[in-house]
Amino acid sequence: MTQEPDDFLRAVEATVFASEQPISVGELRLHVGDSGNLAAALEQLKSDYSGRGINLAERGGRWHFQTAADLAYILRREKEETRRLSRAAMETLAIIGYHEPVSRAEIEAIRGVQVGKGTLDVLMEAGWIRPAGRREVPGRPLIYVTTSEFLTYFGLESRRDLPGIDDLRAAGLLDPVDLALESAMAVDDDAQSVVEKDDEDA
Repeated sequence: MTQEPDDFLRAVEATVFASEQPISVGELRLHVGDSGNLAAALEQLKSDYSGRGINLAERGGRWHFQTAADLAYILRREKEETRRLSRAAMETLAIIGYHEPVSRAEIEAIRGVQVGKGTLDVLMEAGWIRPAGRREVPGRPLIYVTTSEFLTYFGLESRRDLPGIDDLRAAGLLDPVDLALESAMAVDDDAQSVVEKDDEDA
């Protein structure tokens, strides 16, 4: 005989289901109270929904229900995208993802060109980045971080799941300019190592 889920488990399930945005453990606790083990309930629901049409997923410490990845094609609608991210926006998003928290000046130092305010605005409108306070240096510039929506959109549980350089190369996502730059940096590192070794031998 199948055991019916307890009231606490059902309350957690209902709260996550009803939430318009991915919900944190702290926010869940405000709704369901302290009458049960919340972490265990979430893991139980995650297990219960595994292999079904919808899954319970955690993204950046927040929980939500989502369509199973292998069924997403059924619900995908053909539509014209009103705005595509420019290369500058994609590069800026990647820099924030890998180096957050970062200021505009730090992004510009990595990219080697200025970042237009519109580029950051586009990423904030998409819900993928947000301001996260100010750096305690002269001028106190704004610093930016990625959001849970960024993790959800790209199917990441945390920033640790961002692909490394080898993954990007294997997927063919490095263009010739990126590969040439990477190769040049490797040559510079090798040359620097030779110089340092010569200095030690001298």
